[in-house]
Amino acid sequence: MKYYEAEPTPEILEKLLQLSAQWAAEQSCYGYCPNTEADIVGKRIFLAEDEDGIEAYLLGKIETAKNMKSIMAEGTVYFEAEELYVVPEKRSQGIGEALFRFAEETIKKDVQFIVLSTASKNSKAILHFYLDELGMQFWSARLFKKVG
Repeated sequence: MKYYEAEPTPEILEKLLQLSAQWAAEQSCYGYCPNTEADIVGKRIFLAEDEDGIEAYLLGKIETAKNMKSIMAEGTVYFEAEELYVVPEKRSQGIGEALFRFAEETIKKDVQFIVLSTASKNSKAILHFYLDELGMQFWSARLFKKVG
């Protein structure tokens, strides 16, 4: 498996849009809608690719904390990991972990933290992945209850 950062070429954009549509069709996340080009362009794009093509992606961007005082100090530079997707047939093989670690190694000189939110319907598995396997810390939660 090859892990690398990529530019949004037409070929890569096309593949990422396909993968995003595939992810949405899985209905594994609350409220996930397929990406458009505008959702991808301007983001950092990290890919995992093998002889069959792109098997996973991580999208995100570098941000500066504003009005997040209960979470981190004003002005803190962090990487917002917006999406991490691995195709179903390649899951539980360490690809997502390796891709995350590649992105972390690539950006760590530029940021103090990596931050992410997740909307997975399998909260136990996703928390195990991020907390136990990737060593992230649980700092904040946003919970939802449908009332109407």
